[in-house]
Amino acid sequence: MCRIYRSLAVPQATAGSMTKPLGFEFWRRTLKGARFVVAPMVDQSELAWRLLSRRHGAELCYTPMLHAQVFVRDANYRRENLYSEVNQEDRPLITQFCANDPEVFIQAALLAQDYCDAIDLNLGCPQMIAKRGHYGVFLQDEWDLLEKMIKLANEKLSVPITCKIRVFPEIEKTVKYAKMLEKAGCQLLTVHGRTKDQKGALTGIASWKHIKAVREAVNIPVFANGNIQHLSDVHHCMEETGVQGVMSAEGNLHNPALFEGRSPPVWEMAEEYLDIVEKHSPCSLSFVRAHIFKLWHHTLQIHQDLREDLAKAKNVDGIVEVNRQLKQRCQEEMAKDESEWNQTGLPFPHWICQPYVRPPPKDPNTENGQKSQETKAVSVKRALEDSDGPNDAMSKNKQKKKARNPHKNFCPELKPKYIKCEQCGNPKGNKCVFNLCRGCCKRKAFKEVADCPGHGLKFKTKALRQCNSDTSGGGLTNGKASTQTVSTAVHDPLQA
Repeated sequence: MCRIYRSLAVPQATAGSMTKPLGFEFWRRTLKGARFVVAPMVDQSELAWRLLSRRHGAELCYTPMLHAQVFVRDANYRRENLYSEVNQEDRPLITQFCANDPEVFIQAALLAQDYCDAIDLNLGCPQMIAKRGHYGVFLQDEWDLLEKMIKLANEKLSVPITCKIRVFPEIEKTVKYAKMLEKAGCQLLTVHGRTKDQKGALTGIASWKHIKAVREAVNIPVFANGNIQHLSDVHHCMEETGVQGVMSAEGNLHNPALFEGRSPPVWEMAEEYLDIVEKHSPCSLSFVRAHIFKLWHHTLQIHQDLREDLAKAKNVDGIVEVNRQLKQRCQEEMAKDESEWNQTGLPFPHWICQPYVRPPPKDPNTENGQKSQETKAVSVKRALEDSDGPNDAMSKNKQKKKARNPHKNFCPELKPKYIKCEQCGNPKGNKCVFNLCRGCCKRKAFKEVADCPGHGLKFKTKALRQCNSDTSGGGLTNGKASTQTVSTAVHDPLQA
């Protein structure tokens, strides 16, 4: 069998052939009674950051959210996001997937289960990309589908299945939702106390009342998520809700020592993180840059020239240099009189790790707290959800593009509808001879030793060329290329 499809082989597991700890036994024995938890964060909870967080009090970490369909079909994605990050210091660890197909979810989970202590299904992501991909919180009304996914995972996996959810506005519906997931086989539930619409500028306060109601209604461990900025918030949340653990996302990003109850100088955390990155490379530069932006958030509001330097850094050494300059400037400020630098309105000096609190959304009809006599239509911010309105509801960016190119089509109804790939559902190539997307076409063309001019794939052409070059060495039999010669002349595209 071709190496491509061997790499997608899924290990089999059956409920009768495995014994796995469940519920509270799982939390106590496998997770070691973890109370302080680092959340799964897209492109932000990678190995280096998890190791830093564990050094400073975190007792359990999640991987970044991984896309189940991509995880199944792409060996490089598996290697870069999980397989190459195996580290004995990085346990206990839960791998999180987003998915909307039970079979695909199980295939991904089976490929990941040997590298973690549990598999988590993301039912809480509220971002637009989750809406378009139909996963995360946008599955919270499809209870039959979720019940099937959780039940199948509980039967097939050798590790427990857990879920992370957001709440409904109604406490009763939230409790019913949680009990349905528990009955289906969920062994640990993380409850983010915000609704689907509480995001971005509308994030607001998480409801611990919802979390407490869920905790009292189910017989499995519950983690709380939301409103965590300091260690005191962690203890307050556990006392008020009765949960087994508390998860932090943004609080952890701005202060990795949150669970230690410390607020160290930013450069202390930044230097330690960068040192871990160098020892556990490769680590994506975009991940590293994003972490340094978060850590130095308050200081970069003041030293904006270094903000630009950080954005333009082309490697980790460049980021290290920006971090050094920020440290030097802050230490120079420390030597001055307090009245000269304590003008930020923050609880601590700007070079101390501390949370970032989002400002409340502004009333579009006010300016600096006062009603403006003339309200410009363009100043009204567009809705967070997809807009199907006319051109006058377009974003400022699209309005500028239309001004530069008046003939460009910005109407969703008039845009061409993409035909889906026959195998994976992604948009197919318009000129693909197999009616597939590029990834699926590449696999099919490789397997069949064929060409696809639409995607620029020339496996057959290259194979024949190689055979012709080997004619003198016996590569041709009776003027025709042997099947064995052609097949061996083509390299695995995933290994290229």
